[in-house]
Amino acid sequence: MRVLLVEDSERLRELLLETLKRADYMVDTVATVADLLDSATAVAYDLFIVDLGLPDGDGLDAIRTLRSRGMSKPILIITARGSIDDRVSGLDSGADDYLIKPFNHGELLARLRALQRRGDEFHAAVLRLGNTELDCATLEVRCSGEPIELRASERRLLATLMRRDGGLVRKAAIEEALSEFGRELSANALEAQVSRLRRALSEANSGLAIETIRGVGYRLVEENDE
Repeated sequence: MRVLLVEDSERLRELLLETLKRADYMVDTVATVADLLDSATAVAYDLFIVDLGLPDGDGLDAIRTLRSRGMSKPILIITARGSIDDRVSGLDSGADDYLIKPFNHGELLARLRALQRRGDEFHAAVLRLGNTELDCATLEVRCSGEPIELRASERRLLATLMRRDGGLVRKAAIEEALSEFGRELSANALEAQVSRLRRALSEANSGLAIETIRGVGYRLVEENDE
């Protein structure tokens, strides 16, 4: 089990590193959002432990970015933000569990074991809908067994829609999921991405169509169900 620990407090980082290594975890540590995103791209981690108050940004934004890229592994937030609203926001942003500082290291290990047992229960390794498959780890897309070429932003858009399995995804949620860190996605850019993805799915025998709910958002529908 390889873990990425994201914590900017050097003292706490060293204490947690010692605890995790004693429990036989392989652990890498970083202290910034930028290093988190770079490390998550370079290494296939099994689990992430993420502090929210990082020196170059908010851990919640980093978690949203990871999920928008299709990263499906469990994420545990560790933070001093303890209000109900903070916890709801953290879980809604894509985290699987939330632990408030200060915490007992035994509880931390118990929560990690629970996340290990759950594995990919809530974040499927491969998303399937219609004739389309999307690998969450690589964002490779296949339609009727054949790979199709999409821009990275279009693959992330498709992943966002497929995770809702035909449910409505509001424009604001899509814009947030697809925004690069520190750079918002405009409404016009989103519409252009939707148009390109819609055309690509139509040409690729995907069995899917993107339905526009005017003024609200989008959803994927299976064409053979219409």
